[in-house]
Amino acid sequence: MANPVLIEVTRGPLVESWHRGAIAVASASGTMALQLGDVAQPIYPRSSIKALQALPMIETGAADRFGYGAQEIALACASHTGTESHTRLAAAMLERIGLKEQALGCGAHMPLGGAASKALHESHREPTQLHNNCSGKHAGMLATAVHLGEPTDGYWEVDHPVQQRVLNVLVDMSGVALGPEVLGFDGCSVPNWSMPLSALARLFARFVTGEGLAPDRWVTVQRILAACWEHPELIAGRGCADTVVMGELPGQVFMKTGAEGVYCGGFAELGLGFALKIDDGAKRAAAGATMALVEKVYPAAIGLMNRSSLKTWRGVEVGTIRSSTQLEDALGGLKS
Repeated sequence: MANPVLIEVTRGPLVESWHRGAIAVASASGTMALQLGDVAQPIYPRSSIKALQALPMIETGAADRFGYGAQEIALACASHTGTESHTRLAAAMLERIGLKEQALGCGAHMPLGGAASKALHESHREPTQLHNNCSGKHAGMLATAVHLGEPTDGYWEVDHPVQQRVLNVLVDMSGVALGPEVLGFDGCSVPNWSMPLSALARLFARFVTGEGLAPDRWVTVQRILAACWEHPELIAGRGCADTVVMGELPGQVFMKTGAEGVYCGGFAELGLGFALKIDDGAKRAAAGATMALVEKVYPAAIGLMNRSSLKTWRGVEVGTIRSSTQLEDALGGLKS
């Protein structure tokens, strides 16, 4: 059975496009507070799990050895927009471990931020791996390898100890067995294991509450959460939903986007985690559905993001991006 429509896009009097998907909201014990669509279907979480991938950097002692504070930890969790502040910090992380940009294995792409991309183009420079939105994550992974005396070449390969530690974190915190049958690779070349949305929602409930975590791990997770809430501008960039919401609701909402229409996060005060996937991978639909959920749980978030307006290139509003009746009805019955 097909997943329900979560987001509709109107133009004039008609609905022009529909985005189907699934969403799960769960407690740390796995009790479902909301499930809409097929939440048992495994999906690749992509960049939504960067905060989990950053755990070994702290747990191994690498962050403390190299003097990584809240800013560096936040960048290790980021899908940044490639501004000068982002790239400069990523370069500084590498310098502290004695490496240069060439050691990164993430590949180069133009900055995700429009202003940063324009500035780079106008300077007649080519993008480097520092502009990759994952450069902070990769710098953190390299720091772990250097700290433990492991090879830095191929640190992105699935059998490298750096990635095996990440795998162990994901298995431990999700309670899901993750093997080669669910293994894929992210755009930045590191492994990405698929799991059901219901398991991801439970994982993020544990992440924001510490429920079921070993005391030492909870201390580490709290350090990561604090860094993301202290420096939300490093997690994404100006005007991005992750940055805006976490900047306005620190200590309450953690949220992280992933490619192909994925969003995950948690509501710390309510003890709930969430995970959603848009079938067609549309970013606008993932952001729209996530903001609808956040606004339902925290009305103070209403108006933080203009998620409903469809405009021409001249700035004239000609349509809307709106939640479907099915999504609104499901959110109305959310058990918190």
